[in-house]
Amino acid sequence: MKQFFIFLFLFTATYTVQSQQITGKITDSNSNKAIVGATVKLLKTDQETTTDQEGNFTLEGKGMLEISFTSYKTLRVKSTSEFLTIAMESNSNELQTVEIIGLSTRKYNSDYSFSATKTAALNKDIPQSIATITKELIVDKGAFYLADAVKMASGVIPASYYNQYTIRGISQNEEGQIINGMRTRQNYFLQPLTNNIERVEVIKGPSSATFSSVDPGGSINMVTKKPLAIDRKEVSLSAGSFSTFRGSIDFTGPLNESKTFLYRLNGAYQEGKSFRDLVGNKSFLISPSFSYIPNEKTAINTELILSNMNGNLDRGQPIFGAIAGVTRLDSSPISLNLVAPNDFFKSKDLVFMTSLAHKFTSKIGFNASYMKQSWTEDLQEHRTTNAFAVDMNNMPVSSLAMMQFVQRQQYWNIDNLSSYFNFDLKTGPFSHKLLLGYDLSSWNKTKGGGQNAARGYLLKDGTVASSYVVANAENYQTITVDGVVMPKPNVNYFSLNNPSYTIRNAEDYTLNVRTALPSALTTTNAIYIQDQIQWEKFTFLLGLRKEWFEDITNYESNNELTVKKEALLPRIGITYAINDAVNIYTTYLEGYQPQSNTVSLMPQTGSLPAGSLFAPLESNLKELGLKTTFLNHTMSFNAAVYEINQLNILMNANDPIQPDLLVTRGSERSRGFECDLAGYITSNWQINASYSYIDAKITNDNNVALIGARKQNTPKNSANLWTRYNFDSATALKDLGVGFGIQYQSSKIPWFTRDFVLPDFTVFDAAIYYKPNKSNMQVAINAGNLFNRTYWLGAQNYLRLFPGMPRNVNLTITYKF
Repeated sequence: MKQFFIFLFLFTATYTVQSQQITGKITDSNSNKAIVGATVKLLKTDQETTTDQEGNFTLEGKGMLEISFTSYKTLRVKSTSEFLTIAMESNSNELQTVEIIGLSTRKYNSDYSFSATKTAALNKDIPQSIATITKELIVDKGAFYLADAVKMASGVIPASYYNQYTIRGISQNEEGQIINGMRTRQNYFLQPLTNNIERVEVIKGPSSATFSSVDPGGSINMVTKKPLAIDRKEVSLSAGSFSTFRGSIDFTGPLNESKTFLYRLNGAYQEGKSFRDLVGNKSFLISPSFSYIPNEKTAINTELILSNMNGNLDRGQPIFGAIAGVTRLDSSPISLNLVAPNDFFKSKDLVFMTSLAHKFTSKIGFNASYMKQSWTEDLQEHRTTNAFAVDMNNMPVSSLAMMQFVQRQQYWNIDNLSSYFNFDLKTGPFSHKLLLGYDLSSWNKTKGGGQNAARGYLLKDGTVASSYVVANAENYQTITVDGVVMPKPNVNYFSLNNPSYTIRNAEDYTLNVRTALPSALTTTNAIYIQDQIQWEKFTFLLGLRKEWFEDITNYESNNELTVKKEALLPRIGITYAINDAVNIYTTYLEGYQPQSNTVSLMPQTGSLPAGSLFAPLESNLKELGLKTTFLNHTMSFNAAVYEINQLNILMNANDPIQPDLLVTRGSERSRGFECDLAGYITSNWQINASYSYIDAKITNDNNVALIGARKQNTPKNSANLWTRYNFDSATALKDLGVGFGIQYQSSKIPWFTRDFVLPDFTVFDAAIYYKPNKSNMQVAINAGNLFNRTYWLGAQNYLRLFPGMPRNVNLTITYKF
């Protein structure tokens, strides 16, 4: 025991001698202003902190410090016992023209975007509204799925349980997402995991001049995590409500001493059930990424994303009655689901991406990005036909849902290429960033896909009537339910009064709808020119894109059918810098979507009717906005007013007689105001908040009664808040942090049935974080919907409502080493 105390004394004395308190201040070398939120890391022990409101920092230890902050050169300084004053040199050229190296900053706001203009640009200089959700906000809020993260952006409203949103009152048409500025296909039914995401950018408006065929309301761009030049490893484990289990890793660092070869490995697994009956999913994601930077002229990044999702589709909650103004949303429990226990949905997504940036001279560069994606789907489900059962006189029986059985398999193969030269030029007093580029998008739905369905009523002669309207009642087989004589269905009715979840056999049905999904190839070739012109306090963004679109149905078959279209898309934007912190801007954009790109989830995917009989979806945006930073550039605030018009909207007719019938709506208009606030209030207090007012209306429709009517699934007012506060190291609560959030939406009307209203709601979330001093471990408890409010995200009709999650809790333990 005596020897132990001697050892302990010597160890403590040695540590005291070797350890020291490191203090200092970080400033801008040009303005001498304090830099708030800069990351200061002690390389020997991997401890790190951020500078406070005055640019000051404190660390315990001894050795080399690494200081980093966005758009500044990273510094390494040897620590001393004296107070350090460190000046950082601004270097906007450190922003790569293609995002190849990750960033080590940890904050709720992002200063820049690569994808909005296809070159590195500070957000405040881009004449377009961009809302950003960073990885730090995603982690602190416990947003494991994309919808949980993206709803924090102003004007973005999840419309269902799918990867489906309205943005600025405009419903999403493209079911794929944009990853690193390149279009994917089909990521729609099951939400993608977020653990490999650096940030989510919502680029508002019809940005077809940049991204080709995109939704008029806006584009959701997921920027993946790129390798860092510093060693950083993280393991996270979670467990929570509804039998939810999660695990993830994030490893990054250099692979050689010169740090020219970097890696990053992200992986995640999630398994969980739901508050909804018979809903459960298992998701697996692994994503390795490598960056090679041999010199200051060349940089290459390559990454692979393998995502495998296995579960079942949740088509929503049915309610009873179907009487306008009378039917109550609580007529059925929010858990009620029209499914069978042996239904399934399997989705496998594989994405390969590589990017090259090369500077021939300081004024001329070349950038190229390529994406290869494959996507497979295997589906079996029982779901409603969006109609109630009827009796022999075609009168609805609102306690029984009409059902159908669907099987579907398909495979997609996607290629994307983006390449451009960029030139830094001067003509008199004007400075130019000129881009000349070529884009290729190719989406191939291969042979062998098909969809089978069992629907309709059984006839006495053994055949099936596929229509849901009873004609010549004497020809139908009949059954009696609760004293009501009804036609016998091909797939049994689902009783809303007495739900029954029995394993069902596909052999019990007559598959009377057998559709071979036609092979298809849709190709877009485009050339474009873009010039960012700087003159005094003005920045002009001018762009022109020429597109050639080709849709081949029955591709590589004897009866190929080809449709060709083309479009010329302008882009005009002007930014005026009032001062270093405040910019105002105005912009005009046009959008263009061939209808073959807006209906790919329907059986008519890529078919000639969708491609040629319907005119393309066209849109335009007019916007005026303000972007500013304050609190020494640690807080950003963006605000915009806008008007979006779109023509030729293609929709499902919601006709029970012809369930696959498509119709066009003449035009819609959305006007609104939105604002986003994000950043540090103090060095230990961050906030992200947004507000949106949307006035979206139908301005022309075949149904005259709808002209002037309110747009569906769009709240007029919505707001979001999330904030985290870490208690000061000098207080008794120094190891604790707290988070608090609010989500508000005003009332909405359903997508198809306008006879009832989804009420407004306010939901409160909270979190507690525990991180022992000088520890690499954090324990977080996130609680959602604290007061267990019943609310609905959206709805399509009486049989398909999407209730929000009731109270839920998740425990997450994260260890960094």
